[in-house]
Amino acid sequence: MTSSALSQLASRLFNTVKSNLANRQNWLCFCSGLSLVFAYAPFSHWYLALFLPSIVLYLVRDIPPKQAAKLVGIFAFGWFATGISWVHVSIDQFGGLPLVASIGLMLMLCLYLAIFPAFSAYLAARFSKNKQLNLWLLPSFWLFTEYLRAVVLTGFPWLSLGYSQIDSPLSVYAPVIGEVGITALVLLFNIFLVYIVIAIKQGKATSLMLSITLLIVITGIGAIFSQINWVKHSGKTAKVALVQGNIPQAIKWAPEQEWPTMLKYLDLSRVNYGADIIVWPESAIPAMEPAVQDYLTSVNRSALLNNSAIVTGIINYNFETKQYFNSLIVLGKKQLDDEQGYFYNHSNRYSKNHLLPIGEFVPFQELLRPIAPFFNLPMSSFSRGNYQQNNLVAKEFSLLPLLCFEIAFPHQLAANLTNKTDLLLTVSNDAWFGGSHGPHQHMEIARMRALEFGRPLLRATNNGITAVVDHKGSFIERIAQFKEGVLKTEVPLVEEYTPYSQWPRLILLIMIIMPIVIINVFKRLTL
Repeated sequence: MTSSALSQLASRLFNTVKSNLANRQNWLCFCSGLSLVFAYAPFSHWYLALFLPSIVLYLVRDIPPKQAAKLVGIFAFGWFATGISWVHVSIDQFGGLPLVASIGLMLMLCLYLAIFPAFSAYLAARFSKNKQLNLWLLPSFWLFTEYLRAVVLTGFPWLSLGYSQIDSPLSVYAPVIGEVGITALVLLFNIFLVYIVIAIKQGKATSLMLSITLLIVITGIGAIFSQINWVKHSGKTAKVALVQGNIPQAIKWAPEQEWPTMLKYLDLSRVNYGADIIVWPESAIPAMEPAVQDYLTSVNRSALLNNSAIVTGIINYNFETKQYFNSLIVLGKKQLDDEQGYFYNHSNRYSKNHLLPIGEFVPFQELLRPIAPFFNLPMSSFSRGNYQQNNLVAKEFSLLPLLCFEIAFPHQLAANLTNKTDLLLTVSNDAWFGGSHGPHQHMEIARMRALEFGRPLLRATNNGITAVVDHKGSFIERIAQFKEGVLKTEVPLVEEYTPYSQWPRLILLIMIIMPIVIINVFKRLTL
């Protein structure tokens, strides 16, 4: 390529960038996306999600596929740039990368995630009449691309729109249609708002009344759902104690801190043996399971003598297969008459299935590991446990376990839900994310799972947020972040099932198809 050709290419690129930066529509989309972070925890201004997306939807209506994809992509980039900014805390503090490189990685991640909403806009416009985006088609393709976001490259379904509504009136829909259905409702609310504005501007009374009527219908159905108890109390309770050790991430895996950490968790538990179940967080024991058998045997004996059970995170190494597993094990009482409890490689354990990319396994590791310390974080070579595993049993209570990131995948939870499941259990170590809003969003997701599946949830973390949540997704008790302590409470148990817990994939399919049905009905009524 000649110097003149390069000069022309650079000039065109510069002019394109300049033109995009000067475009007010681009900035409007970007800023509305940036602001959407305030709809999520810890801010929890859920109402923002019911109108902020309408800004970009108003701009992309009736425009060609590429233009629609561009504007929605800009919106989504702003949305993820602030929404998952907590990822940068981990990269910056523990990744060993220069600031420029860590920011570059964050930009790449946000651009990647923005592809999915942009693709939904492209598809909606592509399949609309005259190849001009019809907003009524968007929810179907949005849910489809959100599903892709949850499975491609192991999936990253964080910050889905429905999670913002855990404390809103729309939350009553969760036991029926799940978070995915609430996402569709949020989109429909924004679409209704767009068409209400258009109808007022154009003086179309029929369209205005129909949009308002549909809003009233959604609200009315929600009011009906709020009066229905999908599950009922069984009359049983479980006494639980959740231990938050608050071990700084910088020293968590230091060899000299191994015994002080293990003794801290034991000391905090000894005074709480009145609980049926004591829960320690993910990797509470910072050692390989085979290497600390004396310690585990001692804790097991102590729990047995005190008629209690301890669930703890630990790293297991299988000598036969040479594999590492991020695991949960039960020490002490399995059944009320249990006199043996724990022994090495016993079956009352859980191994994490859905591993976190980079943190627990490195894709294309031969290429990436030599580049930077970020790709060689401690414990980044785990093997996957099975997708379906038995519930943990602790003092006759059945606990459905999910380790850390797994709580964001409802289909995995559904695959392991049984008629004996008493409690949902999730343990985590969110110390990687410091004082960012990441742990709050993590807790928000966990609350949504409890509401969707109609089961109380225990969440034990290293440095917060440790909490007990009831079957309606409301806090029973919680411990503040960055505080050493024990949460001790009594949890009412429930029985029976929510509709969503039985058919999550079917409901996802229905929610993808339903907007297409709505558009056809709407078109006939407005002709």
